[in-house]
Amino acid sequence: MDHKMSRSPWVIHYDGSSCNGCDIEVLASLTPLFDAERFGVVNTGNPKHADIFLVTGSVNAQNLPVVRQIYSQMLEPKCVVACGICACSGGVFRDAYNVIGGVDRAIPVDVYAPGCAIRPETVIDAIVEACGILDQKEAVMRAGGDPLTVGGAATWDGGVELGEDGFVAAGTGADGAGDAPAGKSAALVAGDAPVEMPAAAKEAE
Repeated sequence: MDHKMSRSPWVIHYDGSSCNGCDIEVLASLTPLFDAERFGVVNTGNPKHADIFLVTGSVNAQNLPVVRQIYSQMLEPKCVVACGICACSGGVFRDAYNVIGGVDRAIPVDVYAPGCAIRPETVIDAIVEACGILDQKEAVMRAGGDPLTVGGAATWDGGVELGEDGFVAAGTGADGAGDAPAGKSAALVAGDAPVEMPAAAKEAE
């Protein structure tokens, strides 16, 4: 019998620093109107039960450790979806003094789902895309391989680090904050509005 994890993916949602616009749309995708449950999606608040990590909003010095802690508590195989343009690249706030950049400055991102605010249909598309990557990672694990060789983790540059003063260490986020690491091969989900995409996506066009 085929026991693919993607048949019932459990998701956990974290609001990094969004305006709540994307958060509302993520929740809307779970309501009966859009019915993400028809794909077996279950919302959970426990990282140890989650397969897919949905993050909204940009990353700053305060939520950077939180995002990494939630990610580290999730069991392999796991996927990360950056929901909304702020999570993808920092969005309109990327030049703000307290914004380090998108989610990929904290943890590896497997699927970028841009939009301002992201539409529920795009959230569902992103989850379905993440399910495919989840199956790939599961197949690698069953073969005795490392799931970190699949998806965003395979090309992740390690993100940024905080210094002892709580600010970004020199040389790890001052230039190109919010850009995806060069050569990133993570999947992209088309948004419903023109948005600024990570550098790797621009190079692929």
